[in-house]
Amino acid sequence: MNSFVDQSDLRGELPVVVNNLNVPKPPAGQPTLLTWDEVITLFHEFGHALHGLLARVRYPSQAGTNVPRDFVEYPSQVNEMWAWDPEVLASYAVHHETGEPMPAEWVRTLLDARQDGEGFATTEYLAAALLDQAWYRLAPEDVPTDPAEVEAFEAAALEAAGVAFAPVPPRYRTTYFNHVFGSGYSAGYYAYIWSEVLDADTVEWFAENGGLRRENGDTFRARLLGRGGSIDPLQAFRDLRGRDPRIEPLLARRGLDRTDAA
Repeated sequence: MNSFVDQSDLRGELPVVVNNLNVPKPPAGQPTLLTWDEVITLFHEFGHALHGLLARVRYPSQAGTNVPRDFVEYPSQVNEMWAWDPEVLASYAVHHETGEPMPAEWVRTLLDARQDGEGFATTEYLAAALLDQAWYRLAPEDVPTDPAEVEAFEAAALEAAGVAFAPVPPRYRTTYFNHVFGSGYSAGYYAYIWSEVLDADTVEWFAENGGLRRENGDTFRARLLGRGGSIDPLQAFRDLRGRDPRIEPLLARRGLDRTDAA
């Protein structure tokens, strides 16, 4: 997602936002088909687009995704969830030749598979996020430069954080951690899972209030999407949810709330 023009009441400007999705070019005469990961990416980035398109603020510096780094992924991750919603899924997951919807048993398999490997994925992600923060706690003179020292620092940091588990290493190691050292997520890689805490709680709010209803969408737009960075983001969340965020919906989504798991 890229924003060419940020919405602004001050300037009287409406937003101009574009989504571009890179997918493999099909053979001549064949349709362009998306993998499931590409579908999720499409929904995710369109969530960023909605954040910009639905902005209703005075200053362009506060419009859309001009919010703190650990909040920017929240609306996009909410939008991802609608790709899985059976009603929405039925509207686009159809055979490209016959138009037949995806068989019900396939849908059940797709939904049931969501929690597969979530323990591994959560552990490797948290290890990387905590390693990121460990690096940014160092004073400049304490930053190791020798490769052997880097490896030792990683080991000590993971042990101190309680995530030193050899079968599940960090998703990114220091020497190729592009998110942190090259993409603006310095000390903020945790933002994805924190945004998912907010996202899972919000999807639960939709479910509690009747699901994908126009009234719910209007409320989400007015209380959160449209406000951008014009108010404290957590206050916008409270205005929507009626309380502070809770971690339980995320644990349930990832299947990590069970005490009987082997």
